[in-house]
Amino acid sequence: MFRSAMTSALLLSLFSVACEQMWAGAAIKEQIRVLRYQAVPMRDGVKLYADVYLPAREGKFPVLVTRTPYGVQRDGVHETAIRFAQQGYAYVIQDVRGRYESEGSWDPFRFEAKDGYDTIEWAAKQPWSNGKAAMQGGSYLGHVQWRAATQAPPSLVTIFPAVASTNIYRNWLTHGGAFRLSFNYGWGVVRMPNRIMLPQYWHTESYSPQELKYDTILWHLPLKDADLRSGGYAVKHYRDWLRHQSYDDYWREISDDELFEKVVVPVHTSGGWFDIFLNGTIDGYVGMSTRGGSERARRESKMIIGAWGHGPSQKFGDIDFGPTANRDLFELQLRWYDHYLKGEDNGIDREPPVEIFFMGVNKWHKAPAWPLPSTKFTPYYLSSGGSANSLRGDGKLGTAKPDGKPFDQYTYDPDNPVPTVGGNNCCGTPTMAGPRDQRPIESRNDVLVYTSPILKEPVAIAGPVRMKLYAATDGRDTDWMVKLVDVYPDGRAINVAEGILRARFRKGLGQMELLKPNEAYEYEIDMAGTANVFLPGHRIRVDITSSNFPQFDRNPNTGDDLGASAAVRVARQTIFHDAARASHILLPVVPLP
Repeated sequence: MFRSAMTSALLLSLFSVACEQMWAGAAIKEQIRVLRYQAVPMRDGVKLYADVYLPAREGKFPVLVTRTPYGVQRDGVHETAIRFAQQGYAYVIQDVRGRYESEGSWDPFRFEAKDGYDTIEWAAKQPWSNGKAAMQGGSYLGHVQWRAATQAPPSLVTIFPAVASTNIYRNWLTHGGAFRLSFNYGWGVVRMPNRIMLPQYWHTESYSPQELKYDTILWHLPLKDADLRSGGYAVKHYRDWLRHQSYDDYWREISDDELFEKVVVPVHTSGGWFDIFLNGTIDGYVGMSTRGGSERARRESKMIIGAWGHGPSQKFGDIDFGPTANRDLFELQLRWYDHYLKGEDNGIDREPPVEIFFMGVNKWHKAPAWPLPSTKFTPYYLSSGGSANSLRGDGKLGTAKPDGKPFDQYTYDPDNPVPTVGGNNCCGTPTMAGPRDQRPIESRNDVLVYTSPILKEPVAIAGPVRMKLYAATDGRDTDWMVKLVDVYPDGRAINVAEGILRARFRKGLGQMELLKPNEAYEYEIDMAGTANVFLPGHRIRVDITSSNFPQFDRNPNTGDDLGASAAVRVARQTIFHDAARASHILLPVVPLP
């Protein structure tokens, strides 16, 4: 273990603070103490270790449980634990199985359901607990909340998963079956291969040797042995992910999407329009509000989404969304826990369940459901004179059915992929995330660009975005990448939503079927969702291509299994937009907020 025998005892640490002090607007109410290195036994005999932050006074307190693979002393988590303890909570922060001080083997996602249940019930029975428990945290710390909640621990009252996945395959590992290369490799191989989180700077800073930098390693083929390039040894979970390339039983075993009926407590999700786990945030709320395991859970579950990435901010990417964009989630969470764990009638359970930030007008809006009840799903059709390639082309977007040439074509070369510029990514991976000017990639001939006329009236959208695409390729497999773009009067082209589909998954993520070369197929591409007002003087744009590297792996166009191709082939792509095959994006148009 990493601590000395001395620290395995109950160590009391007093933090002397005055009641009149203020921290982020919340009065500090309590002096606190910390119980270090608490052994939490799991049902199979493995011991996981936790620290407990709680008020210094004697008593029984409601419990918040956070379970992390990043170490209980990590910056941020330590601060959060102190803040909640100062508000009268016992805060349990635990290393998950196989990480840092906890026993067992590290295998991401696989043990979090049972271990979460056992930890919650252990915490609820401690002498400093009043028997009521909730969970707190974001990202992996949010995912483990979903896993535990599906087991319906008797002492669990609520969870608040932030920027979290509900389906590791569908909204973590892949999007549309395309492998999230930069994130999966950076998180799964470089930083989290074994017990301790390794420093990411080794692969990104200027003093790193070129052969060990991300932007070198991520080009390596075949992907199945790319882990050897980073640390010189095979990373089991990374290789398991590649072997299970479709949504099979390996993934269903750790999915929560099929288990919302088993979650009986209210759930508050939070996320960002540009977060990598946006689908998880939305799916979690929709799943609970429609299929939650109790009437109260369905009625009282909530969701908040800002113009954020993997956490609240005012400015993200190239856009400053104004001072109201940033939100202190600690204050929101405190109200939530005070109501459900302390019984405070602060009204949060009666507030509208959905709160979203409209980009464009930069304002918050509350709604009774998602999608908004007033949503009118409106098709915007692609058309061209046959040359929609790049900004210099003649691609058009509008509500009228296409009347020009029947198709556009481009060449996709995996050795010269379209680079990632912004979008839904996170966590220090070597790509730009968030809203970014797309003109550098829209200048390429392998990007089709379809743009509306200049708007005379504002167009507000809020809800799920889908692309109906009719397309063909001359190979057995390929990718279709789509971006929805807000074009400003000064020419800036800012992405607001994106989606990708690996063609072999056109019938579903669990149904792989290769293509017949040069045959036209109908594809539906999930672009997650957004809330944006396209203002007068702006234009609406759709970009279509076949790569977004290194955010996603390069489809080699060979039809080989994921990670198996050591070579690639160039593909000839055709996008149809005639009367019979009217490719279009379906926008969720709503009244102005």
